[in-house]
Amino acid sequence: MHAGTTSTLAGRVVIGTLEGRMSTDVIIGYDGKPRCAWVGAGDTASGRYHDEVWGARTYDESAMFEALTLGVFEVGLSWSIVFGKRDAFRTAFRGFDVAKVAAMTERDVDRLVQDASIIRNRSKIQATVDNARAMMSASPSLVALAKSYESTRKRAPRSVADLPKSTPQAEAFAKQLKSQGYRFVGPTSVYAFMQNVGVVNDHIHGCFRATDYRTTTRSR
Repeated sequence: MHAGTTSTLAGRVVIGTLEGRMSTDVIIGYDGKPRCAWVGAGDTASGRYHDEVWGARTYDESAMFEALTLGVFEVGLSWSIVFGKRDAFRTAFRGFDVAKVAAMTERDVDRLVQDASIIRNRSKIQATVDNARAMMSASPSLVALAKSYESTRKRAPRSVADLPKSTPQAEAFAKQLKSQGYRFVGPTSVYAFMQNVGVVNDHIHGCFRATDYRTTTRSR
């Protein structure tokens, strides 16, 4: 365990450890809580996602399907573009009800390709339908596979630079998903999925959501 000291500099939290390493990848939010700097300091939808969803372990089927689908649409695009259409995706894909999406037809796909509120990529829309069908039939289930890759890491990443694009675990997970018929599930997308559903917690050391926040951050 690494003891730490905390001070503020230009709105950011500067964390010193016994290793002598410093991080400015944490920022003080609108409510005084330290957060990962990438989310910003304001009270925003992305801020609430950071606080309530990203890195929070869930095995709710709809939540997992949503995370998987957002990863599908993020391929080749930025997260901000995809996240900005999150509500529209929920409407388009029937609240991410797996059974309802699995029952969607070619006519539904044709309709969604014309829906300007979402990303109108036919391959990704069809992949979402195919992934719902895979979730309905695959064994072991997506929940069971995710549980098998749960991280027990206690030490939070020290900086954004410490966050990988993928890991050997994500590569193995992606390989299993592809063998079950899932599409657009490369190692990078699968690692993002693992972050989103809390299989791994990549909140930066010093963030109030980090795994080691209570033990390494002193009150200010």
